[in-house]
Amino acid sequence: MAVYEYDVVVIGSGPAGEGAAMNAAKRGRRVAVIEEQTQVGGNCTHKGTIPSKALRHSVKQIIEFNTNSMFRDIGEPRWFSFPRVLSRAEKVMANQVMLRTNFYARNRIDVFFGRAQFVAKGELSVTSNKGAVDTLKATNVIIATGSSPWTPKDIDFSHGRIYNSDTILKLSHTPRTLVIYGAGVIGSEYASIFSGLGVKVDLIDNRDRLLSFLDGEISDSLSYHFRNSGVRIFHNEEYDSVEGDEQGVTVMLKSGKRLRCDAFLWCNGRTGNTAGLGLDKVGLKANSRGQIQVDGHYRTAVKGIYAVGDVIGWPSLASAAIDQGRAAATDLLGSEDFHFVNEVPTGIYTIPEISSVGKTEEELTEEAVPYEVGQAFFKDTARAQISGQPVGMLKILFHRETFEILGLHCFGDQASEIIHIGQAIMAQEGEANTVKYFVNTTFNYPTMAEAYRVAALAGLNRIEHI
Repeated sequence: MAVYEYDVVVIGSGPAGEGAAMNAAKRGRRVAVIEEQTQVGGNCTHKGTIPSKALRHSVKQIIEFNTNSMFRDIGEPRWFSFPRVLSRAEKVMANQVMLRTNFYARNRIDVFFGRAQFVAKGELSVTSNKGAVDTLKATNVIIATGSSPWTPKDIDFSHGRIYNSDTILKLSHTPRTLVIYGAGVIGSEYASIFSGLGVKVDLIDNRDRLLSFLDGEISDSLSYHFRNSGVRIFHNEEYDSVEGDEQGVTVMLKSGKRLRCDAFLWCNGRTGNTAGLGLDKVGLKANSRGQIQVDGHYRTAVKGIYAVGDVIGWPSLASAAIDQGRAAATDLLGSEDFHFVNEVPTGIYTIPEISSVGKTEEELTEEAVPYEVGQAFFKDTARAQISGQPVGMLKILFHRETFEILGLHCFGDQASEIIHIGQAIMAQEGEANTVKYFVNTTFNYPTMAEAYRVAALAGLNRIEHI
């Protein structure tokens, strides 16, 4: 057994762990990272964000080829299997692993592959896949172990036709029919992917509308386009039983509905990866969802131990996790430039994609804020017409009296890119953060960005004509 001493030990090499490790190393600390998998990157690279978004991009390209009449000069519409599309995602994952491996090497961060467990405060054991055990000692420990799909015990996930959002990446065929249970972000994204491959998808939602945290108009738009692409949506439903056999899976809902499918995908809830971490050895306890409670500086109840990323819950986004990791490292090093990650844009990679930041109309109405709406529909913009992506809209919510931007909501191609222009203006102070910025700024033409000018003019015209 070897013993190593560090200034900072980070458990997990996903976005949160990477952000923490790099920030600490850049500031001259000796850092080690413990990763349970055999390669760096965490679940984000191997099971979540990267593979699902790479899958989605490939499927989007297939849809464009099959629906664009110009391509009929090249050939007839083509059918692609899920394994074939997945193979491209695996190449992206390999490139990400290589990139991140080089990051750690270049910054002289030691990476230990194995299972981490607290022995005592400031001391961890790392058990490798071969059974070797090392001991790591550090003044500060940052827990960035991420999350995994929560799976109920009354469903047999060992069955060959029953999957969760991790194991679906091992799917070796393309089912004709698929039931997705859970219409959150992950479930909605996979509904887009599989329906784009020609699979008949039934999407079961526990709530009364899709992604209820979104602006209502955006949620309605997603529902319309799902149904238009053949996805059946069942709202306010819960499962009673899920039974697999050799031919398929039978899903019984509490409402009495019976759904039959070739494969079943569970996308309902996630749990923090804290089991087996030995939190009790240092006086910490995870909640019922495996999450660790932290304060406004990502500090746990035990001095010197921080937690960041999915393991602390909201917002459970890779983008936020990177910044949370960097923020935790900043705090433990005593730097004055600490920043709590709060205003996080939402990026949902359905087809079409969705992105938003700030308040929704529902929230502003409930708070009795006097606001106005400016909209730009992509079908009316030259760039969208040129690119053949006319579906979607940009929506600006702003204060009727001060013109301050209160919320931005985008639905359509490149929504997650477009939103950042408005986000940058929202972050400004005083008069710089007003809808008038978009009217007084010249945008390249034709671009998707000019939708901001169109939406701003539309909103301001509403006020002038009242």
